[in-house]
Amino acid sequence: MKNSKFKIQKWISAFFIFHFSFFISCSIPNLEKPECTEARNAVKEFYSFHFGNDMRPSEEYLEKRKEYLTDDWKFFVSKNLQDKRDLFTLTEDYPKAFRTGECEVVESNRTIFQVVFFWKDDVRTEQRETRVEMIKENGKWLINKTF
Repeated sequence: MKNSKFKIQKWISAFFIFHFSFFISCSIPNLEKPECTEARNAVKEFYSFHFGNDMRPSEEYLEKRKEYLTDDWKFFVSKNLQDKRDLFTLTEDYPKAFRTGECEVVESNRTIFQVVFFWKDDVRTEQRETRVEMIKENGKWLINKTF
C-alpha cells in the first residue's frame, strides 16, 4: 500500500513539475514594436557608455561617441562643442542615472524615445526627461538628435 501511494505521489509530482516548467518557459509577449525593441537596445548602450565617460562637450567627447551618431548629428555636435550643456542630456548639471521610457515609431527606420534622467543626493531627488530621435542607417540604430 505504501509503495503504491508513493508511486502515485511521484507521478503527480512529475506531472506538476512538467507543466510548471512548460508554463515558465513560455514568455510573456512583448507588446513593443520590433523597431522600438531594436532601437531601445542602442539607446541603452549609448547612454550607459555616455554616463561612464566625461559628459563635458569636447573634441574627445565627440570622438568617443561618433559610432553612435548619424552624420547630421555628428556635424551638429561638432559645431556646438563650446556649449557647456551636455548635448545628450541637455543640461550642465549632469545626472546620475537614466532609464528609457516610451517609444514612438515614426517610420520603419525612425523612432523617438523618452529618456528620463535622475539626480539624487542628500538634498534633492529630481528627474527630467528628453526625447531622442533614433534613425536606422546601414542596419544600425543611431542618434539623430535630442530635444
